[in-house]
Amino acid sequence: MRLTRQTNYAIRILMYCAANHGRLSRIPEIAAAYTVSELFLFKILQPLVENGLVETVRGRNGGVRLGRAATDITLLEVVRVTEENFAMAECFESDAAECPLVDSCALNEALRKALGAFFDVLASYTIDDLVKARPSMRSLLGIEELAPRALAS
Repeated sequence: MRLTRQTNYAIRILMYCAANHGRLSRIPEIAAAYTVSELFLFKILQPLVENGLVETVRGRNGGVRLGRAATDITLLEVVRVTEENFAMAECFESDAAECPLVDSCALNEALRKALGAFFDVLASYTIDDLVKARPSMRSLLGIEELAPRALAS
């Protein structure tokens, strides 16, 4: 299975916010860190906010922060929010009734098990796991070690 670019950057937004814990993150900073357009990140942000993975703070000193602790956000949650389709083959599609094997196909069963294993692995990792795996995450992302910006409530 191949994840979309949207999922990839949704996870990266969450990683940035986790690495920048205690401060609000701004989309221009995140875009610069990953060399991607701000507009693209703003599009990705909407489903993250709608699903409580990210909170936005408006205003001159506003920004984004995690909606929950990084230890409570699994990769599986992010993938479910950002991916539209988990079909690994045509027979996973709802209109696959044309296949005479659709109800008893060993390939379909094997692919479903593989997808289940994929989901199990994603469920076993949190955003915190990804950030803590690299102690130098802050410096890699260009996050300065400054006094924390206010986390407006």
